[in-house]
Amino acid sequence: MRCVDAVGRFAAASVSPSSDPSCLSWSQRARQRLADFDAELAQRFDRHEPVRELNRDRSAFMDQLVGEAWQMNLPDSPVCLIAVGGYGRQSLYPQSDVDLLILIEPAERRTQADAIAKFVAMLWDARIPISHAVRTQSEAAQACSEDITVLTALMDARVLAGDSRRFDGVQSDTSTEHMWSESAYFSAKREELRTRHARFNDTAENLEPNIKEGPGGLRDMQTLRWMAMRVLGEPGLDALQAHGQLGADEHATLMRAGANLQKLRFGLHLIAGKREERLRFDHQRALAAHLLHNDEASNADVERMMQGFYRSAGLIQRISERLLQRFEEHLQGESEPLAIHAEFDALNGYLAARDPQWPAGNASRIFELFDTWAGAPELPGLHSRTARALAEALPCVPAWSDADPAMRAQFMRILRGPDAIRILIEMAKTGVLGRWIPAFANVTGRMQFDLFHVYTVDQHTLMVLRTLALFQTGEGVDRFSQAHTVMPRLRKPELLLLAALFHDIAKGRGGDHAELGAVDARDFCIAHALPPADVDMVEWLVRHHLLMSVTAQKQDISDPDVVARFAHLVADRERLDTLYLLTCADIAGTSPKLWNAWKDRLLADLHVATRLALRRGLEDPLAREERIEETRAAARALLVDADAAIGRIDDLPSDALLRYRPEQIAWMAASIVTSPQMQVAVHAVDDIGHALEVMVWSPDRNGLFAAIVMTLDRLGLEVSQARLMDAAEGQVLDVFHCMPRESSRLVEMREVERQLRSVLAKPSLLEERPSRRAAQRHLRQFRLTPQIVFSGLSANRYLLSIVCNDRAGLLADVAAFLRMEKLRVHDARIATFGERAEDMFTVSLDNGEPLSEERLASLASALEPILVGATH
Repeated sequence: MRCVDAVGRFAAASVSPSSDPSCLSWSQRARQRLADFDAELAQRFDRHEPVRELNRDRSAFMDQLVGEAWQMNLPDSPVCLIAVGGYGRQSLYPQSDVDLLILIEPAERRTQADAIAKFVAMLWDARIPISHAVRTQSEAAQACSEDITVLTALMDARVLAGDSRRFDGVQSDTSTEHMWSESAYFSAKREELRTRHARFNDTAENLEPNIKEGPGGLRDMQTLRWMAMRVLGEPGLDALQAHGQLGADEHATLMRAGANLQKLRFGLHLIAGKREERLRFDHQRALAAHLLHNDEASNADVERMMQGFYRSAGLIQRISERLLQRFEEHLQGESEPLAIHAEFDALNGYLAARDPQWPAGNASRIFELFDTWAGAPELPGLHSRTARALAEALPCVPAWSDADPAMRAQFMRILRGPDAIRILIEMAKTGVLGRWIPAFANVTGRMQFDLFHVYTVDQHTLMVLRTLALFQTGEGVDRFSQAHTVMPRLRKPELLLLAALFHDIAKGRGGDHAELGAVDARDFCIAHALPPADVDMVEWLVRHHLLMSVTAQKQDISDPDVVARFAHLVADRERLDTLYLLTCADIAGTSPKLWNAWKDRLLADLHVATRLALRRGLEDPLAREERIEETRAAARALLVDADAAIGRIDDLPSDALLRYRPEQIAWMAASIVTSPQMQVAVHAVDDIGHALEVMVWSPDRNGLFAAIVMTLDRLGLEVSQARLMDAAEGQVLDVFHCMPRESSRLVEMREVERQLRSVLAKPSLLEERPSRRAAQRHLRQFRLTPQIVFSGLSANRYLLSIVCNDRAGLLADVAAFLRMEKLRVHDARIATFGERAEDMFTVSLDNGEPLSEERLASLASALEPILVGATH
């Protein structure tokens, strides 16, 4: 409770314990006593004593301190002092607030104001983080009627001092007979839970999860307890077993998962030294080390700790969903069942097994449940009794390697069904998929300690499946330009689903996860009686699931040789289409921020170019000049009524005609017409306007690349790719693909054009300087040793490859360095993977002379501190 009424505010402002030596002395001693007691609790925590006991003991010690301060100021007073919230239920973590309610009669406000003020000030001076409210009985009841969180805090209340009859009166005034009936309370708390979950994207599998408030967190367990108290009149979760609402296995699972979260939260408070509920990156490694009693923790240690959190949160979330449904059934009663299968009914809008003994140890009946559910998509979930029976029967589900052919055939029937993706996701959520495919269970809750993979491995896999479902329905056309047209062409969609299931299944085993996963996929497919060609297809997709992404993002896909090599590896159109869909879903399912219009275009262009190469035949690759002429002719056709622009097509570099589509060439030519010597043009790559294509047509000058990059950086744009090409008569064509650094922010295209023109109009570009920024908090936890390699491309051109931590302004800093060292950039390929930047630049000296090995080594040494963010 954070509300402080007028009495509380006046007290804080007008009275200080420093005016009373005895109060000040007590506060100083209490501060030290509490510090000593907390140090003792920390030692007990390190000895693995249950956190529940530590919290209860800390609460009891706090009772002692609060009671002493009360007796010093309000001895024998009828004013009622009440512990509420977490303090009230005797669950006080090292940095938790001490929530207090002071019940006072109206006539006592004036006479007791100074005493209450001194009491509060003493506790504050003792560094006890109290949160208090001073109310009359009627005010307390009114606050509860207006705010369900105030009522909920009072449900955990206990009297510390004063006349307890006042609190009895508040309890009577706030009973279900007077406010917040059982059904009203349940509906409000359930909506509160849904809203809270939505703030965390309805998943516990966030990179920096909130132990208390996130889905599956401790607040969920508290919500269940409050519902049990208000809806059923039971004292807490323990009593739900006797009430028949919670099975013994469910209760034991809930208690184990809750104890793990309590341990993590207690340790987090110790590590952070403040009230922190989020497992932030900068605490994860320290907490893992603390729990292991080590000075440092490896990435693997962090990942194991976080896997324990995700699995516990997932269990709490699943059991919570069942209990919420049972509370709802208790309030509403059960409707008449509607038969939909020989074994299953629709009951209260959920799928229910008719047999009370279902599945009676028969795993085949479990698969029959999911097969039936596939034909009833209108049912959002399993009936709570069936969900409990399924959870208790999970041990009878065999691994696929131990199952008989009939069960394997059942699984394949589900996989080939019309609603296979939804059912696979439900099988994963209920734990059935992890039993059937033990390797999937191994990656359940497995996080990767980096910024690239936002989800745990199992949740990433489910996100990939959900994205594939979008391709099937045709949703998300604005994000995926071609996927919805490619998906219906698949002859056997189940092969794509199998590849999605297995593509990351070997993460964390050591070695190449794609190679290991391919072996798993092959064995699985053979055991499930897939034809040899289908087995080969799934195995190939898993082994090469990164091929298309790497080719599109790291190579020049406008180069016919690159496309030809990729086409040779893919070999046929069916593999190409399936790999394309898997790649799109894999990238989009890795992080909400990773997929963008530029990646969509890259993959779509590579897909189209490879289809043409396969159609033409791998022995007859399209010649460079033939492709240039095709693009020139198509661009002219687009400019049929613009003769001046048609003439400008021939001014563009031949590399541009090789690299860009006809509509891009037409746009460039039309832009140059209005300003033949220097032109800047910007257009949106997507309909939203986030991804921008920036064209600069200019005389070649020293510092041109650096000046452009620094200007884009100041505008809040990050460069995804840069193409720099020499044209005739000393002109250059530079094309940049950019995204806003903040995804929610739209950058005005006209402003980009205006500022670039202003900079490029300056007599000298060598005075531009990159912006300075503090390192982002996230990136401090993921330090990479920079890798800098110079490779010779010709007598005087070199490929500079950089791998380092990404950060805001990195490209601008690198560009400034290259300019300072008199290195001209001819091409740039920019790729970012979470915290990792992998950039390549084709460079040469301004004067065209070759660089010695000593000079290259010197450049690499000078560049390294810049990559780690040092001032240059």
